[in-house]
Amino acid sequence: MTTTPFRLDGRRALVTGGASGIGEQCCRVLTAAGASVIVCDVDAARAEALATELPGASALACDIADEASVAARIAPVPALDILINSAGIGLVGGIEETSLADFHRLFRVNVDGTFLVTRALLPRLVAVRGSIVNIGSVAGLIGVKRRYAYCATKGAIVAMTRQLAVDYPTQIRVNCICPGTVESPFVEGYLEKYHKHEKEETRAQLHARQPIGRMGRPIEIAHMALYLCSAEAEFCNGSVLTIDGGWTAA
Repeated sequence: MTTTPFRLDGRRALVTGGASGIGEQCCRVLTAAGASVIVCDVDAARAEALATELPGASALACDIADEASVAARIAPVPALDILINSAGIGLVGGIEETSLADFHRLFRVNVDGTFLVTRALLPRLVAVRGSIVNIGSVAGLIGVKRRYAYCATKGAIVAMTRQLAVDYPTQIRVNCICPGTVESPFVEGYLEKYHKHEKEETRAQLHARQPIGRMGRPIEIAHMALYLCSAEAEFCNGSVLTIDGGWTAA
């Protein structure tokens, strides 16, 4: 008897930043693999709209950077097998261009948010030897020009992943995905904000930054997350996996 690999039938997953980009594709891919997904996002309308498309899905509006919001909205989730921490924001600027307010803003969402959500849901995950997937970035592994605060937050995500795997080696599995530049609403927002009058030229540069010659696609990151959540990845714990078109190999 053969079984289909990478199935998540009967599993319940929560995806932060689940209404767009990598998070949205994670919701779609995990649903297709049989999971019941909670689409968690600060944008309630988009979360609801996506949840209505996905069989067995539900929406949960939450500001993950706010401790009270996490306590009220996320902590009461009754049972969970999978947590994907995908919510995040970016900022362009070297150290001299970065205000303390912006530095704190990135840490609140990217780091505090991941901490608060993970802490709130950890008892549910430990109860079933669940899986956590943190969406990091190559910016947490190497220096990226004019991304001082962003690199700092993604470096923290890598460290938090490894630390959890050390503290809970048999109770949960926790891994980190570090994508290169991914063609997503995140990147579109960057182009609109910083390169409004030269979008296509800058987009071409972003494609070329990966040695493979193009940006990644959200669904490619989502399929890596699916693997890490599946039984086929049982021996994968505390790992930091790049999916970057060869960027960090160069």
